[in-house]
Amino acid sequence: MKRNKKKTTRREENNNSPFDNKKKFCPFSQQNSPKIDYKDIRLLSRYITEKGKIVPSRITGVSKNKQKELSKAIKRARFLSLLSYTSKYTTQ
Repeated sequence: MKRNKKKTTRREENNNSPFDNKKKFCPFSQQNSPKIDYKDIRLLSRYITEKGKIVPSRITGVSKNKQKELSKAIKRARFLSLLSYTSKYTTQ
């Protein structure tokens, strides 16, 4: 008689991976979520790295449309000098 063995893949073997397949949800698509506004510097600064780059949506979990709104708001705030293009403190 043949026995059916379940084949395991590498993903199933490595359960302690920080890149698990967790369900991501958009923080701006919820009912009581904050609105994306170029004047809200505290909110926008959460989505910018120390070097001044915009954090990609695959890391933050922001949806495609909201990521476009977020990047437009960040760029508008930079243009109006509400946000800096680079970090304020540089180490040398």
